Amino acid sequence: MTAEQQPSPVVTQAAERFDISVDDRLAGFTEYLDHDGRRIFYHTEIDSDFAGRGLAGALVSQALDRTREAGLRIVPICPFVAGYIQKHAEFADITDAVTQDAVDYVRTQRGR
Repeated sequence: MTAEQQPSPVVTQAAERFDISVDDRLAGFTEYLDHDGRRIFYHTEIDSDFAGRGLAGALVSQALDRTREAGLRIVPICPFVAGYIQKHAEFADITDAVTQDAVDYVRTQRGR
């Protein structure tokens, strides 16, 4: 399949996560919790069948854009989200440092 034939990924927002799908197949997701005006991203995963296509970056980019649109700040506990923000300075103005309070909140809510 050539690049022109590749299906476009679709990002949707569900309860406490953003999903990315290709050809109506779930390819991955990033999970978050909203707390005190912050969206805490704590886990991102792409199915191995879809690895190497840049889907994680596309997913996180849209998730962060939508977080900005919602008027929330970003707390990047997830290493992928943190790395993405380091490479994309346009999100620095709405990013807060990871605090123990944020980590504890995720642990109490999700057991992680």
